Amino acid sequence: MRDTRESRLLLVLLIAVAFALITVDIRGGDRSPLDGARRAAATAFGPVEKGVAGIVDPVADAVAAVRDSGDRSDRITRLERENTALKQKLGSDDRNNARVRELDKMLGTAGRGQYGIKGAQVIAIGAAQGFSWTVTIDLGSHDGVKRDMTVLNGDGLVGRVTTVGPSTSTVLLVTDPKFTVGTRLEKSGEIGFAGGQGDSSLRVELLNGKAAVRPGDRLVTFGSSKDKPFVPGVPVGEVVRVEPSGGRLTRTLQVRPFVGFSKLDLVGVVVEPPRADPRDSVLPPKPEAPKPTPTVTVTATPTPPNADPREPRD
Repeated sequence: MRDTRESRLLLVLLIAVAFALITVDIRGGDRSPLDGARRAAATAFGPVEKGVAGIVDPVADAVAAVRDSGDRSDRITRLERENTALKQKLGSDDRNNARVRELDKMLGTAGRGQYGIKGAQVIAIGAAQGFSWTVTIDLGSHDGVKRDMTVLNGDGLVGRVTTVGPSTSTVLLVTDPKFTVGTRLEKSGEIGFAGGQGDSSLRVELLNGKAAVRPGDRLVTFGSSKDKPFVPGVPVGEVVRVEPSGGRLTRTLQVRPFVGFSKLDLVGVVVEPPRADPRDSVLPPKPEAPKPTPTVTVTATPTPPNADPREPRD
């Protein structure tokens, strides 16, 4: 496009429209008038995202490289290709082993909480259908996924399902500034509300401004009516700072989430809630404090001058 007065005016108008849509979407929340457009986008682009995720699988690349061995007359080229394929497969095996461990950990978390889950893979990151902190997973309505289902992994709460397409779904992450979840403090049971701040920490407002809390205390989800959007007992995070109450009725905490959102891969969608609140049973046991190592002090007794070293001393 040529740099003319008309093109600049068109660019300004497009930016204005974009900001207007963002404002309408944020203020609308779950009832945003753009929700239908997001669902349509999920239906249209979800299969493409899912297909691209399958195409870039390094295991498939390795198999293709091994099959393409080349002509026998070009032995050096063939060996180089096979060597490359083996390196790729080795890396893929390492990744698969890590994913098996991640899956085992997630199944252990689901088992302790008695959550019925369906495993999913994160296939896209970012605001594919909106302007939020989201990821796209490879499960949709055809797999029984519905809006406002809890999403977790082996470490704890990941987010909730906001948009569902036939084969993919969008998950709003805990770190999103619009995200809110009811929490309960371990042991004391103090209730609060956690919200995302767009970074790696959560802000929690405890309803009791005089609640006894200190860094290292942990929180789980309180649970929602009819278990939507949140089932109870899912680990949320650990308190890292307690802000001064200043006479307020509530108490503010800074909480570090258990989930590492920069490396999300396998997640579980809770399709069946627990029969009873698991309380704190899903939290992993705290590591024991290291025991002090006993020390032994040996004091040497000096030998008096002119003493016979063969004579015994008291």
